[in-house]
Amino acid sequence: MVQVIKKDGSLEDYDINKVVKAISKSAERVLVTFSKEDLDKICARVNANVENLHTDKVPIKTMHSIVEEALETYFPKVAKSYKDYRDYKQDFVAMLDDIYQKSQSIMYIGDKENANSDSSLVSTKRSLIFNQLNKELYKKFFLNKNEIQAINDGYIYIHDMSARRDTMNCCLFNVEEVLTGGFEMGNIWYNEPKTLDTAFDVIGDIVLSAASQQYGGFTIPECDKILSKYAQKTYDLKYAKYKSLGLSDEVCKREALNDVQYEYKQGFQGWEYKFNTVASSRGDYPFIATTCGLSTDLFGKMATKTLLEVRKNGQGKKECKKPVLFPKIIFLYDEALHGENGPCHDVFEAGIECSSKTMYPDWLSLTGEGYVPSIYKKYKKAISPMGCRAFLSPWYKRGGMKPADENDEPIFVGRFNVGAISLHLPMILAKARKENRDFYEVLDYYLEMIRNLHLRTYEYLGQLRASTNPLAYCEGGFLGGHLKPNDKIEPLLKTATASFGITALNELQELYNKKSLVEDGQFALEVLDYINKKVNEFKEKDGKLYAIYGTPAENLCGLQVKQFRRLYGIIPNVSDREYVSNSFHCHVKEEISPIEKQDKEGRFWNLCNGGKIQYVRYPIDYNKQAFKTLVKRAMDLGFYEGVNLSLSYCDDCGYSQLDMDVCPKCGSKNLTKIDRMNGYLAYSRVKGDTRLNSAKMAEIKDRRSM
Repeated sequence: MVQVIKKDGSLEDYDINKVVKAISKSAERVLVTFSKEDLDKICARVNANVENLHTDKVPIKTMHSIVEEALETYFPKVAKSYKDYRDYKQDFVAMLDDIYQKSQSIMYIGDKENANSDSSLVSTKRSLIFNQLNKELYKKFFLNKNEIQAINDGYIYIHDMSARRDTMNCCLFNVEEVLTGGFEMGNIWYNEPKTLDTAFDVIGDIVLSAASQQYGGFTIPECDKILSKYAQKTYDLKYAKYKSLGLSDEVCKREALNDVQYEYKQGFQGWEYKFNTVASSRGDYPFIATTCGLSTDLFGKMATKTLLEVRKNGQGKKECKKPVLFPKIIFLYDEALHGENGPCHDVFEAGIECSSKTMYPDWLSLTGEGYVPSIYKKYKKAISPMGCRAFLSPWYKRGGMKPADENDEPIFVGRFNVGAISLHLPMILAKARKENRDFYEVLDYYLEMIRNLHLRTYEYLGQLRASTNPLAYCEGGFLGGHLKPNDKIEPLLKTATASFGITALNELQELYNKKSLVEDGQFALEVLDYINKKVNEFKEKDGKLYAIYGTPAENLCGLQVKQFRRLYGIIPNVSDREYVSNSFHCHVKEEISPIEKQDKEGRFWNLCNGGKIQYVRYPIDYNKQAFKTLVKRAMDLGFYEGVNLSLSYCDDCGYSQLDMDVCPKCGSKNLTKIDRMNGYLAYSRVKGDTRLNSAKMAEIKDRRSM
């Protein structure tokens, strides 16, 4: 009889069933299920190796090695899981200590990683603490040692590690599909709305419920077209009501239109209240965006114009109104519709007026040059951004990744992203130089690492059940999303994108030859072009919709500086500030005009088709004509353009102006300040405090051209 010597020195009879139990648990953790034949094969090898020891006392360490050897022979992935897990006690003590330290900081100091989270709230504190645990579990059970080393050093950054094991990232949610014919939510059946005011309420419920089951941006594409249908229903009901009272046809039409206008105004105000005050189950305010502007019918145009009017007028006490942050508004610009003689030129003018007062809407060109306009001009399909800047790659109805024929057309609404992982390019160049290696060889290593992480993410998420997000997977919110609750979501992932992000392109150029993107930029262009070619190779080989993403670094802009300094020190214009530049943007301190900035960043525009935005600082004090000129220029260039001001509002007397720290009217310092975070807006000051981290606040202070 063979016995196992345990860690405490006690003896226990050798039992192969305990081996089966242990290896089965390890297999479950990496989504492997052993067949009876698999287990028989592993057990036979373990038994044989135990017998070959020719001893009746086997130390537990030796036993573990025997089991690992058998697993490594037949199931290497399970072998890693087994090895990682058997050392869990020591690892978990250290991990839980880190989580405890972080939780204490969150409880008593707060957290400013995400500007959409109010960490003073109990619900947000709970969520942040859970997220810290989930992040550590992701690192422990999803990443290998090389990947952990890469993220700890800072060569790559895996976004949203706290949520990546649970769900998908940003999306273009198909609200219209969910509404049509009715749907079930929370075991209650919702009939399709019969009036506009009901449609607003129901859409608000759908958005808050579905957005809570994901991370990243949640976009309602072309809300004007969705709402127009229900506005017509309200109009018909109201017209019939007034007609029944014996009123003239002219009066009936006028009053019915007034009622529709009123319901639009109340509905959009309701959205603003709902989306800016009701925190999701994640503890933050969901990043909700909506696109509009293409509808040409009466009620579609009325939807867009009312949405803009409500945003421009603001919310708050009568004398202290200010604009809200959500939903982010994106204007879809078609020159034929919105130009001087276009049928929707009045809608464009309303957008300019709103943008000059509130920074929103952002402007997406559909008829300039580049990827998004080319799709629109060929197929009349608008690619709405998912949240602040992410764009989907085409997925064709019949052909999939490529059109089956000239009549095939792409689908964008109802699709999503499974996550973003960003390269820290200056660190990769610094590493190559320090180790006397070719830069592109080192870059390839990290590109392959990101590729493998994405492949595992697709595989892992595919095992989730549709019940994890019923509105998306069961009620049609996502393409193909009419699954049964217990079905796996794997079939839906074929249309999902995965992003290779890039940060600090300006600092990469500075490190290369001590010149900024304004002064040079050629090396940065070559690198970004190389990444595109490499990722396209991955895309073809793997059959996955990979995309290049200009990363909107929020907390990351400060973290990457600390990581660079730790390994490579302080280098002028690379790591001597508290932050690195976002994406392919010129440095914020550059003294260049808005037009120069558009041109300099335009070089990189078509090399980041998975996520990008261009924005410039408008130091023009509400000059509407200047706004119009710059926006029109951006639309001609094919940009997704963000207006950037620094809006300041006195919460005591209601006075507002650009960029003030003390109210000149009443002397109050009780101000609300709104600044552009990256591709979106955030509070840089609320009642004397800020929701932004110190690195981002330092960047805002330095802004000249952005």
